[in-house]
Amino acid sequence: MFRLAPTLKSRHISKFLPPHRRPIQLFSAARSSPQFSSYGLGNQNEEIDFNFLFDSSTKTPFAKCLHALLVVSGKVQSIFISTRLVNLYANLGDVSLSRCTFDQIPQKDVYTWNSMISAYVHNGHFHEAIGCFYQLLLVSEIRPDFYTFPPVLKACGTLVDGRKIHCWAFKLGFQWNVFVAASLIHMYSRFGFTGIARSLFDDMPFRDMGSWNAMISGLIQNGNAAQALDVLDEMRLEGIKMNFVTVVSILPFDLFVSNALINMYAKFGNLENARKAFQQMFITDVVSWNSIIAAYEQNDDPVTAHGFFVKMQLNGFQPDLLTLVSLASIVAQSRDCKNSRSVHGFIMRRGWLMEDVVIGNAVVDMYAKLGLLDSAHKVFEMIPVKDVISWNTLITGYAQNGLASEAIEVYKMMEECKEIIPNQGTWVSILPAYAHVGALQQGMRIHGRVIKTSLHLDVFVGTCLIDVYGKCGRLVDAMSLFYQVPRESSVTWNAIISCHGIHGHAEKTLKLFGEMLDEGVKPDHVTFVSLLSACSHSGFVEEGKRCFRLMQEYGIKPSLKHYGCMVDLLGRAGYLEMAYDFIKDMPLQPDASIWGALLGACRIHGNIELGKFASDRLFEVDSKNVGYYVLLSNIYANVGKWEGVDKVRSLARERGLKKTPGWSTIEVNRKVDVFYTGNQSHPKCKEIYEELRVLTAKMKSLGYIPDYSFVLQDVEEDEKEHILTSHSERLAIAFGIISTPPKSPIRIFKNLRVCGDCHNATKFISRITQREIVVRDSNRFHHFKDGICSCGDYW
Repeated sequence: MFRLAPTLKSRHISKFLPPHRRPIQLFSAARSSPQFSSYGLGNQNEEIDFNFLFDSSTKTPFAKCLHALLVVSGKVQSIFISTRLVNLYANLGDVSLSRCTFDQIPQKDVYTWNSMISAYVHNGHFHEAIGCFYQLLLVSEIRPDFYTFPPVLKACGTLVDGRKIHCWAFKLGFQWNVFVAASLIHMYSRFGFTGIARSLFDDMPFRDMGSWNAMISGLIQNGNAAQALDVLDEMRLEGIKMNFVTVVSILPFDLFVSNALINMYAKFGNLENARKAFQQMFITDVVSWNSIIAAYEQNDDPVTAHGFFVKMQLNGFQPDLLTLVSLASIVAQSRDCKNSRSVHGFIMRRGWLMEDVVIGNAVVDMYAKLGLLDSAHKVFEMIPVKDVISWNTLITGYAQNGLASEAIEVYKMMEECKEIIPNQGTWVSILPAYAHVGALQQGMRIHGRVIKTSLHLDVFVGTCLIDVYGKCGRLVDAMSLFYQVPRESSVTWNAIISCHGIHGHAEKTLKLFGEMLDEGVKPDHVTFVSLLSACSHSGFVEEGKRCFRLMQEYGIKPSLKHYGCMVDLLGRAGYLEMAYDFIKDMPLQPDASIWGALLGACRIHGNIELGKFASDRLFEVDSKNVGYYVLLSNIYANVGKWEGVDKVRSLARERGLKKTPGWSTIEVNRKVDVFYTGNQSHPKCKEIYEELRVLTAKMKSLGYIPDYSFVLQDVEEDEKEHILTSHSERLAIAFGIISTPPKSPIRIFKNLRVCGDCHNATKFISRITQREIVVRDSNRFHHFKDGICSCGDYW
């Protein structure tokens, strides 16, 4: 115990205490001997406010002075006062002084022992707390009470200690005390023995809020989600309301699990259960709202997703960066060009575009899906640090908007950035662009790169490679790849079925479909679009009808694409009235693709009356597509009704529409050359036209007669022949002949339907040059060899 010198002055105490209330003077400034107050130790009548002094001792020096004062005043002899000193030192973090004070107490009671044990636990000295508990049992006649066990159970570092103390609690009859029982539940849960904890909880004769909270918290900490929810349900059934501790225990679990459930259901497309999980949450945060918004956005329900976004704001939650990522996608799916600017502006005002590449990528993707490629490219340029996803997004945007050449240019720029390493997404983005322009050699180069990274067997990359080879006329290579990649899903099957379909191999397509079913792969809506298209190109009317019926047997509701294929199938085969009746019986409102298919069939078969009717309906639903004006104009031109031609062309001009120029491409020495009709700017222009002059003379000697019905201008016959000779596909073929070894294959890609005269001329050229000439137009492939086309003149 600290001893005080008889010369102690009041200033030695008061200088440590708060200035606003000094204690009364105990010692005279003029004498060295103490003058005690009216506590029986002196003559002064003032009383010392020890409660105030205890409350004011917020630092260890203050506590030491108070301790000295208590010794001098004799109050330290009180067990209550001494124990209070023990607690004071413990609260100030000086457990050694607590122990020193504790040891100086001659007659300790259970409150004193409990205070010392709690002091150790409060300061993290768990081993010393256990030791103090055993000292109480061994050297003292005092027995622990129910206040002893909660802190000592918390101090247990091993299950062995916990079990021993449990035995003492049971022996002394405190096991079912609500404080002790809750501490036992905490202890066993801490060591992972939730079964024992649950057994104790169930056997409790009375359970207070602390007991419920202990059990719920223990189960959650051990990952027993279902059991924790069961206990929470029991708590509700017994009419016990959650308090703050319950919420704190369950909240992280509830939020985490509920958000995870929403994401899980979203990935499986189960939006009903995702909504239920959201609605049953006790409390929501921004992550919860982002999860439910993303759930509907990712499952192509932008209207509902936007509705949740509005509710999020009404509930006082401010959108964060991830909210805007989803909102950008919602705007893109809704085709809402106006609000795309608002989203972009919101992001710019907060500076998020410069902070996180994710939001920049989302905005690029939004503009690309809206077809605003200039805006997409501008945002792409603004992203300070681009990652591989940034490049992939822009490449995909160009490719999916039919701008394959631009997509390839962006890919070349990406290759110059050495720090950007292409990934699966890169190949899936660029390969369709190469397939679109028929850049077989470039596609083969990518094939080599993905083999080195072992991605050629990836189902998505493999499917894109199949598409490249198939659309570049290499069906054998496409089939070889098909048998190498995984075929458990319909994606791969759809690719190979589509490839054979556009080549006009309907029989092979139907055979592959049969193999698909035999292997247990369920067809989807894309499968049947490919099947119906293949039947249409080959004139397989009955087989097409059967596929249309079979689709509905698989529970696939026909979409406008399927109905469009059926109209094309019937119309191309000459059943124009049947095609029109099919349209009238459709449960869906016909769109431009439906009337466009009928108009195309009318052009093939020269039905002006029905073609005019179809075009009128067509212009009602899509008056901006110049291709439909061209179709109607061609119908009039084929029968020599030039007044009708002029009228349709004038209507297109009045509406500010321009005809899409025809172009053809050919790849020679890894370079893609593009030829437009009447092209005069190519470096080898003279050689090309000279080759065409020679070829035309040879064709005429073999019986070729130009078909001027495919010249859609009212000009002289000499001019008509020049126009036919200058068609883009003939220029590309002539360039291929003079630029490649004799008898080597030539592959041409044309953006429009190949005209009948060029189709006939190419048959003659293949015979004269002894070459295989593969032409892919906007509808299908034509394989010309020895004067015969694979389409059988049906296209």
